Amino acid sequence: MKLLRTLPTRLLALLLVAVAAVAAGAAAIAVAASGGGGPTPPPKPLARAIHDAVAGPEPSGITARITFTNRLFPSGALLGNVGSALMSGASGRLWITNDGAGRLELQSNAGDAQVVWNAKRVSVYDASSNTVYRATLPRHTKHDGAGKNAGPPALSEIGDFLAKLGDQAALSGAEPSDVAGHAAYRVSISPKHDGGLLGKAQLAWDAARGIPLDVAIYAQGSSSPVLELKATQISYGRVPASDVAISPPRGAKTIDLGSVAKEAGHSGGSKAVSGLAAARAAAGFPVVAPDTLVGLPRRDVRTVGTGHSKTVLVVYGRGLGALVVVERKAGSQGQPSGMLSSLPKISVDGLTGHELATQLGTVIQWRRAGVDYVLAGSLPSAAAEAAARDLR
Repeated sequence: MKLLRTLPTRLLALLLVAVAAVAAGAAAIAVAASGGGGPTPPPKPLARAIHDAVAGPEPSGITARITFTNRLFPSGALLGNVGSALMSGASGRLWITNDGAGRLELQSNAGDAQVVWNAKRVSVYDASSNTVYRATLPRHTKHDGAGKNAGPPALSEIGDFLAKLGDQAALSGAEPSDVAGHAAYRVSISPKHDGGLLGKAQLAWDAARGIPLDVAIYAQGSSSPVLELKATQISYGRVPASDVAISPPRGAKTIDLGSVAKEAGHSGGSKAVSGLAAARAAAGFPVVAPDTLVGLPRRDVRTVGTGHSKTVLVVYGRGLGALVVVERKAGSQGQPSGMLSSLPKISVDGLTGHELATQLGTVIQWRRAGVDYVLAGSLPSAAAEAAARDLR
């Protein structure tokens, strides 16, 4: 696909995206299809398997049937009827065109969902709330050597990349497999240190075409993926533009999420600052940032956000195991309490807080002395609650 061809390598980029998504607590997706009985490719070293795949023919389009399972939220982590295919799991279909546009359609008893994207924007329609969420994507910038005429990365370049990646993560070899009836290679990646609750990620790709077929995210100690998007059938061929240009129903509520290209450090006329002393001077409220939090050293303090209402970001620890604290004056525009107020209540030293606990991390929100706090990290809820109590 042209959009994927602009990356240094389709497969290596997806490996990094999968791990990064787990670190942000975002909705990481796993694509898996049961194997057995289909064709398998010959054994190859990992670098060679990647090189040969990205050098293969580019499909003119992709059509697939999928099944999505979400095990991210333990029982009781969310209140009420979630009512969304994205939250409770579903089955559906996937279309991707040669120019990078696509549509993911999910149906379930809890409610349908549809994700539509192109090079400029992405929209997510949730039928359970009749709401469409829209965001503008960052403009793609071509780099020297990149573009539709650029060839695949050299075998030595892939080997160097894997060597550097191996300093931070443990990589398996390219394991021959078959996914959705196609010969594929599978690789596992797991953090060597500071991995938080992440156990490992797995990726399988079409051995001949380099198209990702299987990405799976596992929590520590779990033998089943936390999230799974299973391709039960997949075929290659031209996809009409009409298949990926679907509009939400009339009357749907629209929420514009803005541009994902905006950087947190851009503060709309008020310059962002770094360092504890500078952040305290600029914040306009008492900034709480002890030297350590639940044994993790403080690594960074800075102001972030837009407008003149300062938000302070404090980071403890490193890597996927880092703990992030967001502080802002209560009542500021865009305060986090509104987004989290429907979550289960907890007590933070006698104060009412709200907690989102998942198998990959925990988010807690509370208010103390006129300041709103949000604490997030890839750690169990008990450890996150202890950190919240110690933040004073």
